[in-house]
Amino acid sequence: MATAEDIIRTHLQELRRGTVVVASLIALREPGYGYGLLQQMAEHRFPVDANTLYPLLRRLEDQGLLTSEWNTEESRPRKVYRTSAKGEQVLHLLLEDMRAVQDSFTSLMGEEA
Repeated sequence: MATAEDIIRTHLQELRRGTVVVASLIALREPGYGYGLLQQMAEHRFPVDANTLYPLLRRLEDQGLLTSEWNTEESRPRKVYRTSAKGEQVLHLLLEDMRAVQDSFTSLMGEEA
């Protein structure tokens, strides 16, 4: 039988899965590298595993939500990502929905939104 800690960990993973997309789109309004984004997310209490983040960045790029280019000015080429105009539009809609969800939670708890 799963412990309370295991259950909470599983639910937190599910909850954070969608928020990582939003956090990435916010963070990459300024150009950034994958590794730098991992660090930035951890600093802001959005710990993400590299095995989760890099496929996510590729998927967001394939969807047109991120743009990328290679920085070859350093000894090791690195891909620089940035939120695209389409990504900004999607981010705006996702943030609106997150606010609506928060309002619904507040309402369910019997408090004023």
